[in-house]
Amino acid sequence: MEQQQPYIPKNKVRIVTAASLFDGHDAAINIMRRIIQSTGCEVIHLGHDRSVEEVVNTAIQEDANAIAMTSYQGGHNEYFKYMYDLLQEKGAGHIKIFGGGGGVILPSEIEELHAYGITKIYSPDDGRELGLQGMINDLVQKSDFPVGDHLNGEVNQLKDKNPFAIARVISAAENFPENAKEVLDAIHAENKTKNIPVLGITGTGGAGKSSLVDELVRRFLIDFPEKTIGLISVDPSKRKTGGALLGDRIRMNAINNSRVYMRSLATRQSNLALSKYVQEAIEVLKAANYDLIILETSGIGQSDTEILDHSDASLYVMTPEFGAATQLEKIDMLDFADLVALNKFDKRGALDAIRDVKKQYQRNHNLWDKNPDEMPVFGTIASQFNDPGMNSLYKAIMDKIVEKTNADLNSTFEITKEMSEKVFVIPPNRTRYLSEISENNRNYDATAVTQVEVAQKLYGIFKTIESVTGSLPVITKSGIEIENKTKADEQFVKMLLAEFDRVKMNLDPYNWEVITTWDEKVNKYKNPIYSFKVRDKEIKIQTHTESLSHTQIPKVALPKYQAWGDILRWCLQENVPGEFPFTSGLYPFKREGEDPTRMFAGEGGPERTNRRFHYVSLGMPAKRLSTAFDSVTLYGNDPDLRPDIYGKIGNAGVSICCLDDAKKLYSGFDLSHAATSVSMTINGPAPMLLGFFMNAAIDQNCEKYIKENGLEAEVEKKKKELYDDKGLTRPRYNGALPEGNDGLGLMLLGLTGDQVLPADVYAKIKAETLAQVRGTVQADILKEDQAQNTCIFSTEFALRLMGDVQEYFIQKNVRNFYSVSISGYHIAEAGANPITQLAFTLANGFTYVEYYLSRGMDINAFGPNLSFFFSNGIDPEYAVIGRVARRIWAKALKNKYGANERAQMLKYHIQTSGRSLHAQEIDFNDIRTTLQALYAIYDNCNSLHTNAYDEAITTPTEESVRRAMAIQLIINKELGLAKNENPIQGSFIIEELTDLVEEAVLTEFDRITERGGVLGAMETMYQRSKIQEESLYYETLKHTGEFPIIGVNTFLSSKGSPTVIPAEVIRATEEEKQFQISTLENLHKAKETQVKSQIEKIQAAAIQNENIFEQLMEAAKVCSLGQITSALFEVGGQYRRNM
Repeated sequence: MEQQQPYIPKNKVRIVTAASLFDGHDAAINIMRRIIQSTGCEVIHLGHDRSVEEVVNTAIQEDANAIAMTSYQGGHNEYFKYMYDLLQEKGAGHIKIFGGGGGVILPSEIEELHAYGITKIYSPDDGRELGLQGMINDLVQKSDFPVGDHLNGEVNQLKDKNPFAIARVISAAENFPENAKEVLDAIHAENKTKNIPVLGITGTGGAGKSSLVDELVRRFLIDFPEKTIGLISVDPSKRKTGGALLGDRIRMNAINNSRVYMRSLATRQSNLALSKYVQEAIEVLKAANYDLIILETSGIGQSDTEILDHSDASLYVMTPEFGAATQLEKIDMLDFADLVALNKFDKRGALDAIRDVKKQYQRNHNLWDKNPDEMPVFGTIASQFNDPGMNSLYKAIMDKIVEKTNADLNSTFEITKEMSEKVFVIPPNRTRYLSEISENNRNYDATAVTQVEVAQKLYGIFKTIESVTGSLPVITKSGIEIENKTKADEQFVKMLLAEFDRVKMNLDPYNWEVITTWDEKVNKYKNPIYSFKVRDKEIKIQTHTESLSHTQIPKVALPKYQAWGDILRWCLQENVPGEFPFTSGLYPFKREGEDPTRMFAGEGGPERTNRRFHYVSLGMPAKRLSTAFDSVTLYGNDPDLRPDIYGKIGNAGVSICCLDDAKKLYSGFDLSHAATSVSMTINGPAPMLLGFFMNAAIDQNCEKYIKENGLEAEVEKKKKELYDDKGLTRPRYNGALPEGNDGLGLMLLGLTGDQVLPADVYAKIKAETLAQVRGTVQADILKEDQAQNTCIFSTEFALRLMGDVQEYFIQKNVRNFYSVSISGYHIAEAGANPITQLAFTLANGFTYVEYYLSRGMDINAFGPNLSFFFSNGIDPEYAVIGRVARRIWAKALKNKYGANERAQMLKYHIQTSGRSLHAQEIDFNDIRTTLQALYAIYDNCNSLHTNAYDEAITTPTEESVRRAMAIQLIINKELGLAKNENPIQGSFIIEELTDLVEEAVLTEFDRITERGGVLGAMETMYQRSKIQEESLYYETLKHTGEFPIIGVNTFLSSKGSPTVIPAEVIRATEEEKQFQISTLENLHKAKETQVKSQIEKIQAAAIQNENIFEQLMEAAKVCSLGQITSALFEVGGQYRRNM
């Protein structure tokens, strides 16, 4: 394919790029913004999860030519139309709108959006026809028009702080300086009488200036509720293309405020940290009467002090990693800066570094009469919410500004005197934990090899004695004996017995027991009945099944080894299911009467998803419900009429915003029954959804008690008091109950059990329910940061919430519910290969182990609450992903952490690969899914979800879901070999693959250790970069055809196997969306008096370092999801996006 040449723009084109609201799919927009930048444009990149208002305000403040968006999460019609309307409303209709969303945006919808006024929505066909560069050329060409060439009264609007006017005058100065000279001279003359301070912030690249500026702005807005602030941020232009990445906004959360204006400038010249028009931009902001102006430069070298010419006070930002102390003598800014921030103060050597910087500052400023500790040098961790070092720095900056300019900015901000101290998730002395695990597991393997050699020698001696004496020696607990005393007295036999005893001294007693009990073990599996215990309950299982040909098929087949070395090797590295190291499975036999099938649903409101759950589980002995939530819920928000939210309500998942929604969602399923389990795919707001779920389960049992004791009149009385008497609508299930739904869980809609029952009765029911309820909440925040982007809180705070949930589970004896599903699935879906998926997932799991241990939790108490979730593709490594995971986990937990057997067991769910579902020849997808399901079942997964073949193009239909479930049922019920529960054990290739993948994972652990452990690697975006590299490798091979995919790049149909367009797409109805919003409004009115105190209790728990989840369980009874999220933002901080 001929390489396309980039279009060369005639004007300086500025484009805002982002992914839409509640949409974490940022890979595509990252690729696009790179190509836009290399085509010579200045790109203001906002990253994922951006509201229409944020994007439009940015485009206006930045005076952009165009906005380029991706939208892969539905709601695109409302999103793009709202963007168009808002631009028109704000007088910025000239800004072009471009978008794309793969196959998510249908051709008919593209036509509709074009007709509405959207400049261009690119389809997959456009991509194939034009190529990536061709699409970007088209976008840039359509956006290539001059900005700021004519001023039309904008100067008169500056004093009103009109963002469009401010932006246009800055553009005129930047793009047409000669035309704007007269206007700018007049502005400059008028500004001479004003006292508006400018704070200059400069520093090395990568010092965290953007995060630090954001934290300063946040504190300024709290400190001065009436004052305004203007930001000018400068980034370098590329010498080769003229393009620039203006990326500071992506790191900033506080600037989306009407009292803040921000303008990003490109240097438009090489080797300089400032634009030549920066002074003009400052003058424009002064003309607009901002109370404080911050000027931030791009990363500078040691000799750059240009910022001093434009600022009244200056801050130099650096990190502890400056090298030898002599390097400080070369940094010119240390001669002139008023203050210095040593950011990233959690880095090793920070205390030594700050001592050296303070001494250098003292020398440079001749402050010999003062103590070095009094120097204005501050250790800060801008990435940490409410960092005390940042508080001290902010107060010192404001005091310095007032001292130097006499501006009316006297700060009343309260600070703590403690030095900035990192809240460590993993203590610094534990950062090698992954390599310690690698060493531990390799030591186990090395020991196993030497023990096998000893066992093999012993067996050789044993067989020699047999040959010499003519009979088998008797094996005892302590060794061997010869029954024929005459033979035993012979000198040669005595010598052999002595040698046997000598060699045996090198054999671990446990391993001798393994050898001596082998025949007994084999016989147990040959017997017709095998009995074992699970939590003190004896289970009896038939060991064989009979085929139609009357063949007795063993459920577990054992090797026919005779030699002790072979037996020992097999037992130490493989073993039977249910025995350490659990390579072949966790339990001796699979649970009978419960296939590992998960019933997956999530669409529209809770009622529609409830109906789907009842449909897919009808007649099934076990109800294993797996819940997908809409993107509004995934990001912790409430439904709303605002178009960019409204369009996403109930699309691609179920809308859940309160306790009543959870009650309706799972109504008719007994959540405390041993055959019911619920999985919730939710991460950022997982604690809130868990609170809703647990309360729904508790209230179900309260409902049973009410019925058993004839207390229905009490419920009726309470509902009348709370709803009827106040003129409010009683909460209700919308529509008829489906077949199988007996209404359990609906009696207490709008109420909770504690409002009806005596306190002691409620407490007893609550305790019993928490001990019984079965299920999983995903809640894996590390994976979200690395791969999927549904983080909402700062990482440290999100991990604290996870720890609080686990602590609560231990205290309340929640033994059957997993507090986290440590997920590789989304890592694989983002593009990782199977080894990387497994390594990153296990590394995340061990990070949680280390974090929980650091909080003082007992590994045997929390270990059983951890579960895992993997994807299954068709790559060879997927055949062993479960057995490798179980083996690595068991070896580490037993030998490194000293955990008991239950904690050693790695339990995991498998979902077949969504990435392998193709929109061409969609019928072939079921073939791939069948092979993946076979891998999973043969590898003894604990539960399995098979994707529907049409998920590549639409929400699955009832027909496609039924087919997907049939795949599992046919394997489990019909496939003869699947009657055996360890069918892949003993295969040479499986054993070889297991060893290869295990070593590859341990090697990856070492690579992560080199980067400071999982959290250290995340700071440098190691995981994300590796995932993207592997994704690109796969896509390249797929594109060239080197990696054959049937019906996609080879074996095409006579029509060329075109992309299938769905006849219809299942989306939430208007009625469902409106019902959700009315439910929410009704809740807010009914619980209005209780919400404030519950919010205060949650925030107090967070501030006072108490268990937040304990309070959240109470808040979930009265607050909506969005209310709790907003409250926690105030005390825990929002997630800060990465480039």
